[in-house]
Amino acid sequence: MTDAAESSPRPTPLADRHAALGAKLIEFSGWLMPVQYRGIIEEHRAVRERAGVFDLSHMGELFIEGPEAGAGLAAALVSDPPSLAEGRAHYSMICAEDGGILDDLIVYRLADERFLVVANAGNAQLVSDALAERLEGFRAVLDDRSLATALCAIQGPLAAAILQPLTDVDVAALRYYAIAEGAVAGIPSLVARTGYTGEDGFEVFVDAARGGELWDALLSAGEPRGAMPVGLGARDTLRLEAGMPLYGNDLDRSTNPYEANLGRVVRLGKPADFVGRAALERVAGEGPGRLLVGLVVRGRGIARHGYPVVAGDRPSGVVTSGTQSPTLGLPIAMAYVAPGDARPGTMLGVEIRERAVEAEVVPLPFYRRAR
Repeated sequence: MTDAAESSPRPTPLADRHAALGAKLIEFSGWLMPVQYRGIIEEHRAVRERAGVFDLSHMGELFIEGPEAGAGLAAALVSDPPSLAEGRAHYSMICAEDGGILDDLIVYRLADERFLVVANAGNAQLVSDALAERLEGFRAVLDDRSLATALCAIQGPLAAAILQPLTDVDVAALRYYAIAEGAVAGIPSLVARTGYTGEDGFEVFVDAARGGELWDALLSAGEPRGAMPVGLGARDTLRLEAGMPLYGNDLDRSTNPYEANLGRVVRLGKPADFVGRAALERVAGEGPGRLLVGLVVRGRGIARHGYPVVAGDRPSGVVTSGTQSPTLGLPIAMAYVAPGDARPGTMLGVEIRERAVEAEVVPLPFYRRAR
């Protein structure tokens, strides 16, 4: 294989569908992904008001099975997977010895001795390698099905109504952060109710060879109700309004869970020792040196990733994500700031084009759907 071939982004199993829809494609975490079809704002509003269909086939799917699968994951991750009931899921992280976040994950318990770990696309190989190493000595087998799996999501207030006629899974009975096995459009599937947009919605995992059928079925069922395909651009504005961190922006190897206000994920009281415990116990005891907060920019300008945050003349932190919120009509951002500057209502400044623009610390999320 040539160097050029090795560096070419990998198409997902739905590449022909994206081309037929005229999607604008970009390289993202080693994959050729649709960033938009009709436009970010139109796609964003479709998800908030009706439904959107996403290709998430770039994510990593790692199956862990065996009598000590739960124990092995408990030693590998900061959460406590053995405490999960069958069919339930939780948000988790895999950390390094110093407490730095290697990736944030969703862990599903499919059966007593079978788990599914979903990793971010850019970290899928790293997580697979780290889990393989950390599971050594446990009676558990890791099966990396990332390239053999297609993953589509349907998100939005009409998602359940669109999906139900296609599946034998009772989606109304499927709780938030739960997963069930069944069929969608006649295709053997795992159906999860987790989401990354702040809306109700579902993720459907199928064999990669049948991803196109699944995509077609979801769009055919959804289009009469106003659903449309949605790219990475709207996915980012949706998740930011929902206050959900993005690995590579708001989380990275230099960040620990307590700084990201995600200390609740770390189960220091679980029976198992785990990689990073000692470092995270120190942070929990001493308190984080910075905190992730929400900002609403009160002046003109968009706070972009990397922009400095100041408190008067004093440096306070840095913006990690920022956009103009399509739903709220305001410039919003997330930023790490000094703990003393993190209280909601605090007025800070974001340096935009070499001038400090007023920004107010606000609670996260920026947007919460009506229930």
